[in-house]
Amino acid sequence: MRTLDLTPLYRATVGFDRMANQLDRAMTADTATTYPPYNIEKLGENDYRISIAVAGFAEDELSIEARENQLVVTARKAETETKPTYLHRGIATRAFEKSFQLADHVSVTGASHADGMLHIDLERQVPEALKPRRIEIESGAPKRPALEGTSETVEV
Repeated sequence: MRTLDLTPLYRATVGFDRMANQLDRAMTADTATTYPPYNIEKLGENDYRISIAVAGFAEDELSIEARENQLVVTARKAETETKPTYLHRGIATRAFEKSFQLADHVSVTGASHADGMLHIDLERQVPEALKPRRIEIESGAPKRPALEGTSETVEV
């Protein structure tokens, strides 16, 4: 497999380091673990849900942390004094840390744990200043603003 060195890209750009990191992460995604399995659903125009299969983990063994534009889900199984003897072990309860890159203005609105599934609800909240706005077009000649000290507008 070929690897690409993105170091020159980091040196030649300012402020695009997040994009370069995502590109680098996407190119090495084939080595990423698929445990635990998860779904990402779009519930509405601005609502999303991440559902992670966490069979065998209790709520107090799970941790969700939101950092800047990253969501990190961690699970650590509590140590027990007695170790069970398995005849067949098909449910993996190994510790994991799963991270998700969140887009700008996406925040976590809630989380629930039921039936072996951890559901994390997300919402995109675009600030009013970044939303598109409609500019009305007036007919007629453009008007200049009033000059200082006068209250009249000047037609061009």
